[in-house]
Amino acid sequence: MPFAPVLHAEWLKIRTLRSLCGALFALFAVSTAFSALGGTSSTSDPEFDPLSNALSGILLGQVAAVAFGAMAVSAEYHGGALRVSLAAVPQRGRWFAAKLTAIAVPAFLVGLLTTGASLAAGRSVMGEAAGGLTAGEQARGVLGGGVYLMLMALFAAGFAALLRSGSAALGILIPFLLIVSFVIGDAAGKAVEFMPDRAGWIVLQETWDGTLGPWTGLAVTALWTAVALAAGAWSVLRRDA
Repeated sequence: MPFAPVLHAEWLKIRTLRSLCGALFALFAVSTAFSALGGTSSTSDPEFDPLSNALSGILLGQVAAVAFGAMAVSAEYHGGALRVSLAAVPQRGRWFAAKLTAIAVPAFLVGLLTTGASLAAGRSVMGEAAGGLTAGEQARGVLGGGVYLMLMALFAAGFAALLRSGSAALGILIPFLLIVSFVIGDAAGKAVEFMPDRAGWIVLQETWDGTLGPWTGLAVTALWTAVALAAGAWSVLRRDA
């Protein structure tokens, strides 16, 4: 079967599952709301970063992006749906590629919309404190934030395909993002920069002090995502449906 109709079928699945649409809406709403709240923080801190503050809601909203990617894949493991999908598309690699494309495109587009709205909300609250941000820095934050959210959704999708369970994937990834990355990560020294989430966050900062920069940090996140997707592809190709 050609790739286009397979992609169309996978897009229809995502569009008609209310939980997935809800996850994308939560990504937008949570990120924007918490970016507005983050913009109210004190600007007297010597480490104050206006871009990071304006986009601070993304760090919490990314949980919804992770949930979107994991649930989009885990839905195939409920009620024998994967067997039906593979009966229609015996080429497992082609099916998995279409599934990932159907996840990546809306995650990126909603990610761009989310980072743009979050930046606007954060800047409106910060007022003159955000006046020093250049157009290039803001464009980098919006574009890079959209790419980062897409990568995290795909990272979760690969993890869910490997574990064959969305709840298992979320049970590992959400505590990692909300607890481990902050608590244990800060005690890990320079190694924390190379965690999949912390590396990507650099693109959301106006200034940075470390080994990685905004785009090299995103490249590290992309590498983690590629490994997760390769593991997920192995599971789809080699294990019984």
